[in-house]
Amino acid sequence: MDQLVGDLLAPRYLAWLLQGFGVTLALSAAVCLAGTALGLAACSLCEVGGEAGRRAVAGYVGLVRNTPLLVQLFVWYFAAAALLPRAITVWLNAPHALNLGVGALYWPAYETLAGFCGLTLYAGAYIAEEARAGINGVRAAQRGAALALGLTPVQAFRHIVLPQALRLAWLPIVGQYLNTIKNTSLTMTIGLAELSYASRQVETETFKTFQAFGIATLLYVGAVAAVEMAGQALARRSRPAGSRR
Repeated sequence: MDQLVGDLLAPRYLAWLLQGFGVTLALSAAVCLAGTALGLAACSLCEVGGEAGRRAVAGYVGLVRNTPLLVQLFVWYFAAAALLPRAITVWLNAPHALNLGVGALYWPAYETLAGFCGLTLYAGAYIAEEARAGINGVRAAQRGAALALGLTPVQAFRHIVLPQALRLAWLPIVGQYLNTIKNTSLTMTIGLAELSYASRQVETETFKTFQAFGIATLLYVGAVAAVEMAGQALARRSRPAGSRR
C-alpha cells in the first residue's frame, strides 16, 4: 500500500493534479466574477428595463436553465467555432503572449474560452434568479419611501432596493459559486485540463483509480469548504449590528 501511495505522489503525478487544480480555481474565480456581473445586470434590466427587458431576461434565463450545461459547453466549443469566420478561429486557437517585462501574459486556449463562456452564461442565469428573489424579499414600502424622498426609480433600485436584496440573496449566490466549482469538471469533455481531466490522466497512466480520484475529491472538498466558510463569514459581517448573534 505504501508503494502504491508513493507511486501516486511522485512529483510528476502530484504536479499534474496540482496544475489541474490551479486551472479549476482560476476558471472558477473568473466565472464567479463574470457570472455575478452578468446576473446582476440581467436582474437590473428585468427591474428597470420595462416589458422588453423583462422578456429578454426571461428568455435568457429560461433557455439556460432548461438546457443541460454539457450541451451548452458543446455548443460553445463546436457550434461557435463552426459559425465564426475561419480567420478568427485560427487566431483563437493559435498561441499568443503579451510580454510584460517581468513575465508573459498568455492568451487562453480556445477550450478555456469556450468553458468560460458556457459556465458564465449558466451561472449568470441562476444568479439573476437569486438576486430577483432577494429583490422580492425587500418590502415594497422601501421603494415607495425612496420615491417619496425624490429619488428616481433607477436611483431607488440602485441605492435602496439592490443593497438589501443582495444581503438577502448572498448565501444563495454563494451556493451558485459552489456549484460553479463543481461544474468546472464538465469542461474536461471539451479538452480543458482542469482537475478532473488531470485525475483521469493520472488514473490512466498509473491504474490507481482510488488514489487519483480520491485526491481530486479532497481538493474539490477543500475548495468548496473554503468558499463556503468565506461566504458565511461575509454574511455575518454584513448583518445589521442588532441582528448579529
